[in-house]
Amino acid sequence: MKIGIIAAMASEREQLTRLVAEMRKERHGLFEYTIGQLGGNTLYIMECGIGKVNAAVGASELTARMQPDVVVSTGVAGGIDAKAGVMEVVAASEVVYHDVWCGMGNVYGQIQGLPPRFTCDERLVRKAVSLPSSVPVHAGLICTGDKFITERGELDAIKAEFPEGLAVDMESAAIAQVCHLYRVPFISFRIISDTPGADAHWQQYENFWETMADRSFGVVRTFLESLPSSLS
Repeated sequence: MKIGIIAAMASEREQLTRLVAEMRKERHGLFEYTIGQLGGNTLYIMECGIGKVNAAVGASELTARMQPDVVVSTGVAGGIDAKAGVMEVVAASEVVYHDVWCGMGNVYGQIQGLPPRFTCDERLVRKAVSLPSSVPVHAGLICTGDKFITERGELDAIKAEFPEGLAVDMESAAIAQVCHLYRVPFISFRIISDTPGADAHWQQYENFWETMADRSFGVVRTFLESLPSSLS
């Protein structure tokens, strides 16, 4: 099976490229791909850049050029619920835009003409939450917007619209929208790096990369290793 993996930042991509054997790099169009084997599958790892537009362009290029059987968006996110703490993982069952409003006739977060939320592939979600891991994995809603959330008031506004939200990021819903249009199975697999609105929030984020990233991304490896050679 061909698994396309999208990370937003170089620090995330570097963690992912350590997972593959027989690694090679290829450039196609705007992006460089790290290609290698893990288990019985071939991974195509790319760095799309931060934000919804970069994520959508990256997902479109990946899907059109590499024709993956599955797309996995992975990286870090801010935790917006006590259920998911720092270093724990959220496997998205659904993703939604927290900064979209298309007017009357649409629910908040909905792009007109598209689903109110994008549903992730149930087979991938079940696999994620059944992992043999010392790091908790939670299935739930990830909220996406073009802003790094730092203030408690911003978090409260998102939770008011989406009280079941577990994490906030800047890419997942855009990638999910592309996968919805191309009909490619998708999951967002996010590691909680910080808690917006908490005391010393930025220090919390920096400490994650200094002390906890290796362990947390080990969960991603376990997930990818567990995937079968076919979802059918």
